[in-house]
Amino acid sequence: MSGSDTRSGTRLTRRLIQLYAGLVLYGASSALLVLAGLGLEPWGVLHQGLSERSGVSIGLVSIAVGAVVLLLWIPLRQRPGLGTVSNVVVVGLAMDGTLAVLPAPDGLVARIALLAAGIVLNGAATGLYIAARFGPGPRDGLMTGLHRATGRSLRLMRTAVEVAVVVSGFLLGGSIGLGTVAYALAIGPLAQFFLRVFAVPAPAGGSAPVADRSPGRAILPR
Repeated sequence: MSGSDTRSGTRLTRRLIQLYAGLVLYGASSALLVLAGLGLEPWGVLHQGLSERSGVSIGLVSIAVGAVVLLLWIPLRQRPGLGTVSNVVVVGLAMDGTLAVLPAPDGLVARIALLAAGIVLNGAATGLYIAARFGPGPRDGLMTGLHRATGRSLRLMRTAVEVAVVVSGFLLGGSIGLGTVAYALAIGPLAQFFLRVFAVPAPAGGSAPVADRSPGRAILPR
């Protein structure tokens, strides 16, 4: 095996490890936000609301919603990658697993600490997952697909979708609070920082790095 083949194999192994480590940590971090009970990220609000109404675990609801969103890619002519399909299953399973083994915290200080840990861990998980370059999450692919189909800005599509998701989730009984605001303010800078930390060097003549100087270029998995 040539040196280039060895480097290519090592790079692929690292990317796969980052992909699945990132997805597991993303599910675990989402579970920490649930346990903190101070408000969830936008899609988490919807998942929690549907879980409350249906009696199904929030992790399984996340999987079901991800699968439905992925079906919406078809008319938008979006192509899923390994990371897209893995996101649908792994995040929900990791979320339910974490909720099964960790107890709810006692006291406001412990809940705030758990919230902070969940947000930071979510940022790290996002950096790991996106830097692996195996395709966007199903929810972000929906936003980019709507952006291409409508000609509207990605920022507008993202805002419109997430506002609709938060409102729907809240009406269903999902939790909105300090955590929702803190997540919205912190996740962009955190994700951009960890994208640079976990960036996988592109092969010679390959594509540009995932992390760009502008945080607005980062697409977050949900």
